[in-house]
Amino acid sequence: MTTPEVSIETRNHWQTEFASLARAYWTADRTEALLRGKTAALSPRESPVLLRALGLLHRDASMPPAQVRKYFQINHMVATLRPALRELADRYGPLNLIDAGCGRSYLSLLLVECFRAREGAPAGAPLRVLGIDRDPAVIGECRRRASAAGLEGSAAFLASSLVHVDVPEAWRSAFGRPADIHGVIALHACDTATCDAIALGVRMGVPLIAVAPCCQAELARGWAGLADSGASGAFAPIWGAPQLRRQLAAQLTDAMRVQLLEAAGYEVRPTEFVPSEHTPKNTLLRAMRRRDGEEAAWARYDALVAATGGVGLGLAATLRRRLRTVCLRTLSEHDAGTTLEGEVGPGPVQEHADAIFEANQEQDVNEEPE
Repeated sequence: MTTPEVSIETRNHWQTEFASLARAYWTADRTEALLRGKTAALSPRESPVLLRALGLLHRDASMPPAQVRKYFQINHMVATLRPALRELADRYGPLNLIDAGCGRSYLSLLLVECFRAREGAPAGAPLRVLGIDRDPAVIGECRRRASAAGLEGSAAFLASSLVHVDVPEAWRSAFGRPADIHGVIALHACDTATCDAIALGVRMGVPLIAVAPCCQAELARGWAGLADSGASGAFAPIWGAPQLRRQLAAQLTDAMRVQLLEAAGYEVRPTEFVPSEHTPKNTLLRAMRRRDGEEAAWARYDALVAATGGVGLGLAATLRRRLRTVCLRTLSEHDAGTTLEGEVGPGPVQEHADAIFEANQEQDVNEEPE
């Protein structure tokens, strides 16, 4: 069902009335009862309009028990990301982020609100977010929420796959002009969508990649295939036990992602971004770009794959292809590809790149996603 459009005057009146209602409802005692000594980036008394637009507050400004877990989950992630975002803001000024697999826009809108007119935030329009999700219905809901909260000028949403999105064009279409992207974030993007978010960030060379993975089945599927084929190995007891396979595969998937991010030049910090009482899927991989690619990280990744049965992530093949492209482009700046006889030929650039990546050819084929 399509939500009817409302005028700006009607929306502003509703926002004023609801904010007044929330200030009256959220007394010091009620706020303390909710937080129980914890800190929150956004409280229901300070940001009631947004929390109502997100469905976290009821029409009487109360927070239903079913929404408390989500409230703390997204607040914890905002708090965990804040130091990295402030570092970027000090370096670049106003920030531009991609929320990859944005879902219903909880994180997108909370970040915009948190960095708007708050102590320590940059002046002006400090943060803009483009949320991307493949589900058009979800994107429609995101746009409705942004409009209800009055944040549509800083948060835009696009229905697209992460693999095929043209970010520069999408950003220009959403905000009127192109801009540098400073970070890619993803909160509980399912299965390989987290890897797609990482690949998108690496492809754009963004300073920050932060992902909180959700269900992670790619590695477990590969291990199940090994079990079905009767393969032998030190991890065979894990491959053939579905419960153990799922649990260990989730942890190792994150360990592999850390190595791949480090191989791409990022300094990675895996951390618990929300207590397990709120969700068991509580690992955040926060990666800041600090250097060029690290060859030793590729070796660590390959060793981890080999030790656990030879099944890797499709992300590795994606990043290796990108690395080959970058290597060829960089080397070609120093080598015109001219043979000793003065004839145009492949030259040492192509020969050098082929030598670098020939050893990984078989690994790339094995890790190609289905």
